[in-house]
Amino acid sequence: MDQQDLLGLVAGFVLATVTTPVGVSGAVFLLPFQLSVLHVPSPRVTPTNLLYNVISGPGGLLRYRRRSQVDGALALQLVAGSVPGVVLGAGLRVYVVADPDVFRVLAALVLAPVGIFILRRPSPGSIGRRLSPWTVRVLAFVVGVVGGLYGIGGGSVLGPILVGTGMAVATVAPVALLSTWVTSLVGVATYAVISLDASGTVSPDWSLGIATGLGGLVGGWVGASLQPRIPERALRTMLGVLAIALAVLYLAQALA
Repeated sequence: MDQQDLLGLVAGFVLATVTTPVGVSGAVFLLPFQLSVLHVPSPRVTPTNLLYNVISGPGGLLRYRRRSQVDGALALQLVAGSVPGVVLGAGLRVYVVADPDVFRVLAALVLAPVGIFILRRPSPGSIGRRLSPWTVRVLAFVVGVVGGLYGIGGGSVLGPILVGTGMAVATVAPVALLSTWVTSLVGVATYAVISLDASGTVSPDWSLGIATGLGGLVGGWVGASLQPRIPERALRTMLGVLAIALAVLYLAQALA
């Protein structure tokens, strides 16, 4: 394992430990780390990020499943919408717009208001509300497209949105991670197929993706184990702060 892979392993562990309790994949922070620190070229960074999700996801998911926290109906709605979205997003990423700054701005415009919305003090009885299945599927499709474009799997954006509408973090986190894992698996396969025909390097950096994923696998298990010990209000605050921090980070990188 070279120095780049070792850095990726450590980064994957730390990010998954911090983000898994609120249903956000560490990939949202790993992508700018790969671009700025590890200097992974674009668009190769996107499928590498998706590969991280594929390997790291089962760590947190198995822990949530053991505690019977995965809402099967909600998970099916998210997957049904996000899978076709991520395939479309991957195609757009390679053939239409390859500039990562476009996606940084797009992510910032989505995450900043969502983070502010989550941080507001919820009204009495608002926690636990649910959107209609059709609305969830449409949101999942749109966010799946963004996830395929940017390599974050989709659930990391959809999770904050669902929590912002009133759903409890403990309900959203497991299904958001499951959606991220499934869409990332489909995304990696889509990029692998596209790489057979596209010009340039669009296949994952397999060595780095596996290293970061293994770190995230362990970190995800640790993070999911910590979630029941954290109050709902603290989880919502953590998720809101993460969303705003990501928006600021992406916007700053796009403007730099």
